[in-house]
Amino acid sequence: MATGRPKKRYHHGGLREALIEAAEQELAEKGIEGFTLRGVAKRAGVSHAAPAHHFRDTGELLTALAAVGAQRFLSGMTEREAAAGDDPRGRFVATGRAYIEFALANPALFELMFGSKRPDFDEPIYTTPASQSFRVLVDGIAALRGDDPLTSREGRAAVMSAWSLVHGFASLVIAGRVRFIREDFEADPTGTIERLIAPVVPRPEEKR
Repeated sequence: MATGRPKKRYHHGGLREALIEAAEQELAEKGIEGFTLRGVAKRAGVSHAAPAHHFRDTGELLTALAAVGAQRFLSGMTEREAAAGDDPRGRFVATGRAYIEFALANPALFELMFGSKRPDFDEPIYTTPASQSFRVLVDGIAALRGDDPLTSREGRAAVMSAWSLVHGFASLVIAGRVRFIREDFEADPTGTIERLIAPVVPRPEEKR
């Protein structure tokens, strides 16, 4: 009687997706330092030479994986934004919430996208969704300010400040260094984002 699970057989065209899926699992388990093509191939149930059919090296596979993360990140932001309705502030807060939710759900991908030098971040498969995500941020600030924030120093500072606040919060949450940070967000995600961005984009009634 045969024992063990048979290796998966992938039809032509399915290997690339299987390798990216295995790469995400490998990254989550081993981290960027322990990530190898051989480990990915083993996890996918293919020969160690199989990844070469789609990826020249580890960096190219990590670039493809980062691109998957960037697209997932963008989708989360746009879905939250659309569900928030027509209020510009509500939509902007929703994108910030999505940012942190992505970090919580995909900590390894978040670190790969924002803390690693191994992917090629100039590749269009990554830059396209990444640029669109940045545009969501810029458009959100524009809707609140009533102008294009990238045309002035003050506007650009608002964009970078809002991004830095939410990104820094997300980094602290996934680092798990201060427990109450995650607890506050999980208890009141919208309120937490509101408090974060208040110094940068105060409510109209708060402006003087």
